Amino acid sequence: MKIQGRHYRTVWLKPGDPSTVQIIDQRHLPFELVIEDLHTPQEAAVAIKEMHARGAGLIGAMAGYGMYLAAFHALQGKFIPGDTAFFEKVETDGRMLKATRPTAVNLEWGVERSLAAMRAQPQNPLQAAFDTAQAIADEDAEYCRRIGEHGVEIIAEISRRKGGEPVNILTHCNAGWLAFVDYGTATAPMYAAFERGIPIHVWVDETRPRNQGARLTAYELGQQGIPHTVIADNVGGHLMQHGMVDMVITGADRVTHTGDAANKIGTYLKALAAKDNNVPFYVALPSSTFDWVMTDGVQQIPVEQRGGEEVTWIDGWTEDGVRSVRLTPAESPAANFGFDVTPSRLITGLITERGICPASAAGVHKLYPEKNPTQ
Repeated sequence: MKIQGRHYRTVWLKPGDPSTVQIIDQRHLPFELVIEDLHTPQEAAVAIKEMHARGAGLIGAMAGYGMYLAAFHALQGKFIPGDTAFFEKVETDGRMLKATRPTAVNLEWGVERSLAAMRAQPQNPLQAAFDTAQAIADEDAEYCRRIGEHGVEIIAEISRRKGGEPVNILTHCNAGWLAFVDYGTATAPMYAAFERGIPIHVWVDETRPRNQGARLTAYELGQQGIPHTVIADNVGGHLMQHGMVDMVITGADRVTHTGDAANKIGTYLKALAAKDNNVPFYVALPSSTFDWVMTDGVQQIPVEQRGGEEVTWIDGWTEDGVRSVRLTPAESPAANFGFDVTPSRLITGLITERGICPASAAGVHKLYPEKNPTQ
C-alpha cells in the first residue's frame, strides 16, 4: 500500500545488499516513518519480540527473512552448505525465532517452511532460504488481495440494501497491510470497496494497551483516504445497539480448523456484542493462519502475556517528540493478556483467499479439502 503516495511493503531485502533485511519499524508510527535494517537472525528475533514488526502475516514473512539471515550468517561463519553442523545452526536460530511470539501460528509455519526448503536443496541452502522468504511475502500479499476480492462482495451487498448509503464497518486492532506484507486481511475488503467507489466508513477501535488501532489502522486508512473514526475500545457495543455498525471485520493470529479465532484482546467482547445485536461478525485470514491440529481454541491456543508496563505506561506525541507517561498508580500491578479467543459460534464467516466459509470444521475443510484428515 502507499505512504505519502509511495508504495511500500512491510519487509524486503535491501536492494544491492544481500546481508540486510529492511522493515518499517512500526513503533514510530504514526508520528514518523522509520526504516530499520536487520543484519542477523538475532536482530530479526528482537524486532518480532519487541513488535517493531507485528501481525500474523508479517511475522510469518519475518520468519522467512529471519531464516534467510540465519543461513547467510551460518555460511559467513564457514559452515559447509548441507553439512550437519550447518543445519544444527539454522535450526537453533529457527527455535529462537519461534520462541518470540507464541500465539500466531504463522511464525512457526514460516520457520518450518524455510527449513524444509533448505533441506530439499542442501547444496544451495541460501538460495532456497531466499526464494522461500520471497515466496512467503509474495503469497501473503496475493492472498490478502484475494481476501479483499471475496470480502468486498459482502460490503457491496450491504451497500445495495442500504440504497448506497455508507457501510459502517467496525474493526479491532490492526489487521491492515502493516500487519501483513501488503493489503492486510480485515482491511483488504475495505480497500477493495473504496476502489470500487462503494461508500464506507470505518469505526477504528483504539485497541489498548498498545493502541494498534488508533496508531496503525487509523494511519493506514488515512493514507489511503478512507473515511474513519477512532473510538475507545468500549464504544462498539453502544454503536451496535443504535444501528451504527453494519458489520464487523477483524483479523486473526491463529484460527483452529474448527473455526475458533484468536485475535487481539477485546475481540471476543466485540463478537458478543455483535451476536446480541444481529450484526454480522467476520474474521479475515490467509490459510497460513489456520491451525490444522488444534480443535478447541479456547482451551488449546496459547495466549501470550506481555509485560505490565504496556498497560501502566503509554506513548504519545509531544512538542519534544514521542514520550512515555504513566497512567496508573506506581504501586498498582498490571496484567497484560495479549489475545483472546472468539468461539466459532459467534463468527458469521471466515474470509480467506479461497472464499468465504462458515466458521466450522465442515466449512473450513470444504475450502481446504487437502487438509481434511478424513479424506
